[in-house]
Amino acid sequence: MDTTLRGVGVSHGVAIGEVRHMGTAVLEPPAKQIAAGEAAREQGRARQAVDAVAADLTARGNLAGGEAQAVLEAQALMAQDPELMADVERRIAVGSTAERAVYDAFASYRELLAGAGEYLAGRVADLDDVRNRIVARLLGVPMPGVPDSDRPYVLVARDLAPADTALLDPALVLGFVTEEGGPTSHSAILARALGVPAVVALPGAGELAEGTTVAVDGSTGEVFVNPSAGKKAQMESAAAERKAALAASTGPGATADGHKMPLLANVGGPADVPAAVEAGAEGVGLFRTEFLFLDDSENAPSEDKQVEAYRQVLEAFPEGRVVVRVLDAGADKPLEFLTPADEPNPALGVRGLRTLLDHPDVLRTQLTALARAAEGLPVHLEVMAPMVADRADAKAFADACREAGLRAKFGAMVEIPSAALRARSILQEVEFLSLGTNDLAQYTFAADRQVGAVSRLQDPWQPALLDLVALSAEAARAEGKSCGVCGEAASDPLLACVLTGLGVTSLSMGAASLPYVRATLAKYTLAQCERAAAAARAADSAAEARGAAQAVLSGE
Repeated sequence: MDTTLRGVGVSHGVAIGEVRHMGTAVLEPPAKQIAAGEAAREQGRARQAVDAVAADLTARGNLAGGEAQAVLEAQALMAQDPELMADVERRIAVGSTAERAVYDAFASYRELLAGAGEYLAGRVADLDDVRNRIVARLLGVPMPGVPDSDRPYVLVARDLAPADTALLDPALVLGFVTEEGGPTSHSAILARALGVPAVVALPGAGELAEGTTVAVDGSTGEVFVNPSAGKKAQMESAAAERKAALAASTGPGATADGHKMPLLANVGGPADVPAAVEAGAEGVGLFRTEFLFLDDSENAPSEDKQVEAYRQVLEAFPEGRVVVRVLDAGADKPLEFLTPADEPNPALGVRGLRTLLDHPDVLRTQLTALARAAEGLPVHLEVMAPMVADRADAKAFADACREAGLRAKFGAMVEIPSAALRARSILQEVEFLSLGTNDLAQYTFAADRQVGAVSRLQDPWQPALLDLVALSAEAARAEGKSCGVCGEAASDPLLACVLTGLGVTSLSMGAASLPYVRATLAKYTLAQCERAAAAARAADSAAEARGAAQAVLSGE
């Protein structure tokens, strides 16, 4: 009889195959002492290893493109962090080998972040991966990572570092399962971009024996261990039906009774555009511009460089809508020339719009570049600010847009509960709202989006989060303005129906999710979506909300 395990489904689809475990982490280097005269040589070895790992991460990012590139370039910056490197050299100066100094310096930084409860504690998996790669290079042993196999398999790991996830081969990796992580972690986002079924936050995942057959449902979060022939056939049949439905679903997003729901794509740069176009995106609901600023942590990109990158995306959607988010720096995306280095809690400090208002020249250059990029194009450009807290923030951003001569709609992201509660006030200054449900959940529940232990509070089905979405949508409707969702919540087909019922006016997601959402929306009327939304809001937990919505839509 098969055993059923349940985690958090973060990427749609079904995968059936044998378990292969991620390569083990680098062993702890021995605590050997070096002679005083060897310190300079060891410090040189450490610097060479750090630079090589940073170059490798950057190269992986260039190969992967899109969101993966931004994530991996951030890891490369982490590898070369000046404070970490200074600590490594200090440890070598008092007798540590290069590999031991790297191991201890990273361990100290890791403990500091985790113990302080900072937002960056959610990047511990990324930090561990960088450490392991540097130590492996110094020890001359193979890098930890995806196992070598010439047969397709289901990858199982404690967690997946972005460097591994970004270059997964979907022809070999049928799906993956992790013990840690959450629905909005980097690996989950990249899995959706790759179209690889994935389940995270699965207790006991690491205990699955190598070679065990599992069936992974990336929609429900279920993992069936040693599934019966009947269970396999059932899942394969359901997957085939879903594939056929996806192929048959084309055109603009709409409910069964013709209520239009524009389906847009989230993109992290020009490399993400082809997949969005192929998936039938009606435009871009979230154009993340951070990728341009990660190339050089000490200087902002030139106006000309920004114009070139923005125009590539704008040209791909003639007559379409492209919503650009201005630079969202700070917290987990620190930039040396912008963000403070000594904030006790960067997530609650100077980040997003706050950073840009402190550096008006950076904001002005970006807005001017966007204005130039849109010149002569029929695209409907909209520009929004991240982390808007109140009307004063919204006014400051709108004023900056006007001063830059930007002919576009100006909007505000709703990522802070205060923005949802005072949405109507904010809409006196801007023309649209866009709900970033990832950060909105994080700030609503005081639950770091990268920490698996609090993943239940990051579930976008949480009724309190749905209440905030409804408040924002109602405010926009009252003001005759639009309110979209660009967080990962929009990529859940069932939740997309609920969001439609709550009154949002567009949905934006990773390209791989667009066909699933389009096909599901087309099965239900607006009235059904509204009833499902009401049922979900009346629930007391995320699981009950999902169940209630499902019951309404299935006619139970």
